[in-house]
Amino acid sequence: MRLSGTNSALADVVSDLLAVPVHADRFKESAAIRALDERLNGLVYKLAAEERFEGKPGQTLALHTHGKLGAQRLLLVGMGKSGATELAELRHAAATGVRAANAAGARCYAYALPEGAADDAGAQLAAEGVLLGAYRFDRYLSGDAKRPETVVEVLFVGADSAPSAAALARAEIIAGAVAQARSMINEPAAEMTPSKMADVAREVAAKHGLAIDVLDRARCHELGMGMFLAVSQGSIEEPRFIHLTYTPKAKATRRVCLIGKGVTFDSGGLSLKPSASMEDMKIDMSGAAAVIAAIGAIAAIGSDVEVHAIAACTENMPSGSAYKLGDVLRSMAGKTVEINNTDAEGRLTLGDAITYARRLEPDEIFDFATLTGAIVVALGPYTAGVMSNTPALSDRWLAAAKAAGEAMWPMPLVDRLKEQLKSDIADMKNTGERYGGAITAGLFLREFAGETPWVHVDLAGPASATKQQGATGKGGTGFAVATMVEYLAPRRA
Repeated sequence: MRLSGTNSALADVVSDLLAVPVHADRFKESAAIRALDERLNGLVYKLAAEERFEGKPGQTLALHTHGKLGAQRLLLVGMGKSGATELAELRHAAATGVRAANAAGARCYAYALPEGAADDAGAQLAAEGVLLGAYRFDRYLSGDAKRPETVVEVLFVGADSAPSAAALARAEIIAGAVAQARSMINEPAAEMTPSKMADVAREVAAKHGLAIDVLDRARCHELGMGMFLAVSQGSIEEPRFIHLTYTPKAKATRRVCLIGKGVTFDSGGLSLKPSASMEDMKIDMSGAAAVIAAIGAIAAIGSDVEVHAIAACTENMPSGSAYKLGDVLRSMAGKTVEINNTDAEGRLTLGDAITYARRLEPDEIFDFATLTGAIVVALGPYTAGVMSNTPALSDRWLAAAKAAGEAMWPMPLVDRLKEQLKSDIADMKNTGERYGGAITAGLFLREFAGETPWVHVDLAGPASATKQQGATGKGGTGFAVATMVEYLAPRRA
């Protein structure tokens, strides 16, 4: 798609479809809507009353303009009350419009930036919404099911000034990275194996001039990654431990490690999951996909931070060689762990990855993982849980998430729950009791983070979607990519 900006009057913008976001509490008072209504001889408000369109989130109202506007079709998109609008809604509204445009066979789609968000920040989020709303994973479709997208040109209409080319270019980079993560997640597990993850990482490195090191089983064994290798030993697929490095041109202001859980298929191991719970376990590498895609976007935009993206990629499978309940594993850090659930494998892979990262002497470590079902029970399917050993770092991270329009919420690391991880024969067990499961997983990881400032992001809920909603399609979402980019390569005012 070609993206550009304009500040022409809405009624005069020439396009096949013009989408106008509407706030429920400003619909009748909006000068922009009144101007369109006048050109259409009162048809907008008349149809809105007949169709009971009030600007609620998810509501749309479509009409043909019959040549009375520059646009052939007009689409009103509800955004809810103005004061309650979340930044994510800026993406969702623009995405709703582009889907309608493609469904109508439009080639030129125009989107009016909403009141109060017509600056470059709003334009960036809207442009991301358009690009992600048009995303489809159709590699395995054929015939009529594989419909080509028709929109090739997108105009973003600002009320006072046109959005800058820089804002739109930044949106293209971020949306491209999110889409790349989505495609990695949506691939079948038989295709997106640990080795294939490493191949994708090499492509990202080559494209963006990153250093890359891919450790095989033998090198991981030399480093003493007993937990990571134990998870991998039940599968015929070779594990791959991926390390990408971005180095700024000038002296780095700090060094940050991004770690992604990369379990490319999680059967639960010998603690086998029920079949229904296994169906979408190709998504268990969402954290790894996110960090690999994000570092490419960070390199494309540029940052003054030295960034390391680390992905511990493996399958977790049951077999005669699989690790067993009751086994005691020796971690890369030297800590011993008694296994009481082989389906709590992600924290084992992350524990060794955190130890590896600490040897790089970073200023900050972040890990991203579809780690626990407990976090989904606590926060629902749209919000990630955030835990940290450094409150100030957590606050900065959550501020970046808010600016990026991704829902995250702080969770406590309750020390009293550490009792659940005590073992009679090892330094600790890998799981605690049922209640507080997300927190005990965080406490387990904190043991490996030590004194290094560290943030854990449990994205088990928002990593995938069961249905299409706005800019988020069904399947992998690429969650956390936008926040990583915002945190490490923030938009300059």
